[in-house]
Amino acid sequence: MANNLSFFSIHVDDTARARAFYEGVFGWRFEPWGPPGFYLIHTGDEANPGILGSMSGRREPVTGTGIIGFECTIAVDDIDRTIQAALAHGGKIAMAKFSIPTVGTGCYLLDTEGNHVGAMQYDTPPHT
Repeated sequence: MANNLSFFSIHVDDTARARAFYEGVFGWRFEPWGPPGFYLIHTGDEANPGILGSMSGRREPVTGTGIIGFECTIAVDDIDRTIQAALAHGGKIAMAKFSIPTVGTGCYLLDTEGNHVGAMQYDTPPHT
């Protein structure tokens, strides 16, 4: 596997306001999915599907420690090997390994600079 960017998340304070921005600026389509206030983002069309993303309310308020920006997820062949490699190279676990039914097994890591990055071992290959 090439370890390509396969997914991104946008954490927002106001999902309606942020949706209007991304729909108006980029023409992205939003699909309610999972818990209330969580949306899948479709960045492309049938001819060019783009990268799948999501939008949700912030996990924690922006107080100097919250995530500001896009959080990307990298498709990996082996989530356990990825976690071991991250720890061996100075990274930390931001969110322990978890499973999303019909999607795969993932985790969130902190790189050596404190940046969040997702890693996902997909049940089926993502469309990228």
